[in-house]
Amino acid sequence: MSAGWRIRLGTTLGAFVAVIWLATSLYAGPVQSETCALSPDHAGLTFPLEKVDPDWACRLQDIIGNYTTTNKLGPLRTPLPETVYVNLLDRPPMTATLLNRLGIVPYQAEMRGPGRYWATDGEGTGGIVQLVYQDRTSRIYYLEGSHSSRFLPDVTGKAVVLLRINPVTDSDGAEAVDSTLVTYTRLNNRLLSGFVSLFRSLVSSMVTRKLTQGVDSVSRLSPMILQEPDRVLSEAMKPPALPSDEVDFLKQMLVNVRHLSGAAPSRTISP
Repeated sequence: MSAGWRIRLGTTLGAFVAVIWLATSLYAGPVQSETCALSPDHAGLTFPLEKVDPDWACRLQDIIGNYTTTNKLGPLRTPLPETVYVNLLDRPPMTATLLNRLGIVPYQAEMRGPGRYWATDGEGTGGIVQLVYQDRTSRIYYLEGSHSSRFLPDVTGKAVVLLRINPVTDSDGAEAVDSTLVTYTRLNNRLLSGFVSLFRSLVSSMVTRKLTQGVDSVSRLSPMILQEPDRVLSEAMKPPALPSDEVDFLKQMLVNVRHLSGAAPSRTISP
């Protein structure tokens, strides 16, 4: 091979390597440097968003920074001890099944992985809920879902729900929980996003009700737990019965609630 060919070949290879390196650097740079800092302050409350896994931070930021609607709900009082409230909140399929069997609301839920579940309200709204972060006083959720109705085209979107759990004692000295939620929703349909801007108050309140059904489920179930515990357990054990660990949890929970309320224990729920 002549010296001229060697020079031209070496120059060509060098240029090729340089282009590949440059392209790789330009592509990889934003990915490596991309960080999404989430503000902890939302609607007058502070949430530990700095503790969210980096893989989720940018997903949340995309919604919070570009929301279609945002709202704050609460504090909402649920007359249950904190441990009971949290256990019901963190067992969506069990809570939804009980609400359905008791004829309160037609909710349904199924676990789809750790901290991840599918849910529907039986009224056209359904989707996937992912628990992104939790500690004793906070829950942070990421949602993807849709809503169908006779009057509007199907609505799809994503949402972030920030939940603050505050154990309290009511005026009668009984344990209870106050829940406050901050929601951010981003709709996928631009036309509907424009519609929301015209009827923001109405649509925002509707969206908030749909997004807060997890807390609403516990609140709706609490009167039955306090007033008709035997019926709650009976519905749990009807075929197909709930998993044995959930039935055991319900038995112990109902005994504890009766003890705290000062009521005589029931034969049905005695361990």
